[in-house]
Amino acid sequence: MNTATTTLPTQPAPLPYQVGERLLSIEQLCVSYGQPVLTNVSAHIDNLTRDGVEQGQVVCLLGPSGIGKTQLFRCIAGLQKPSSGGVYLNGKKTPVTPGEVGVVAQHYPLLAHRTVLGNLLVAAKRKIADHAQAQAKVIALLEEFDLADKAHCYPAALSGGQRQRIAIAQQSLCSDHFLLMDEPFSGLDPLAKAKVCDTILKISTLDELNTIIVVSHDIDASIAIADTIWLLGRDDDQAGNPVSGARIKYRYDLIERGLAWRGNMEDTSEFQELRKEIRRRFTEL
Repeated sequence: MNTATTTLPTQPAPLPYQVGERLLSIEQLCVSYGQPVLTNVSAHIDNLTRDGVEQGQVVCLLGPSGIGKTQLFRCIAGLQKPSSGGVYLNGKKTPVTPGEVGVVAQHYPLLAHRTVLGNLLVAAKRKIADHAQAQAKVIALLEEFDLADKAHCYPAALSGGQRQRIAIAQQSLCSDHFLLMDEPFSGLDPLAKAKVCDTILKISTLDELNTIIVVSHDIDASIAIADTIWLLGRDDDQAGNPVSGARIKYRYDLIERGLAWRGNMEDTSEFQELRKEIRRRFTEL
């Protein structure tokens, strides 16, 4: 008699962590241009810590084109005043202002007349007055991201993925722990995309307060780097038709799903199941 049993795959246990102070709050945020674009958007990011590990936060904001991601991006960056509600950092009662959040735009403009080292020094000197200290910080960051050999290159000589990684490093040097990225994976080949993902994760581990929000259409890359995913969408009326004004309809906790802070999860059943779920919901938003 065959007594063999089949062991079903189990979901990886979440890694232990502690929830600390509130870092960012989006409270009842609305944006309207004659009709609502965003309606009562509410979300928050807390400081997550793990014993013996420098661990920041990575949140990905997903949603179909035209859903309002750009407006929410601008509000979080302090570049756009919402019609009502607001975005607040570090428990402050005053809304975020321009400059408090580092912004990596989709086209990542770098100063064409400066080398990579020069571009990064401009950013570093916003927080480090001493030239030698600023240069040491820049060189260490370039080495961390395997870009040291590009220090004396000009932006025109870099690939798209390299320019993107330099722009991320640039903003991390001058921002106060908060970094907002607009479509960082757009137009990149798989290898360049993987290196950008690695750069984002490395930035997040440089300080436990580092908080990165990525606005993207790329579901796979978002699952690979995030500890939390926000999915922006519209509600339906009684007839099943979408109403004006989007909100964060779904929040995915990748830590509880065993998908956060673990490398090479793309081939696991948990990764594949979450990808299918998000893709299906994309069609309903």
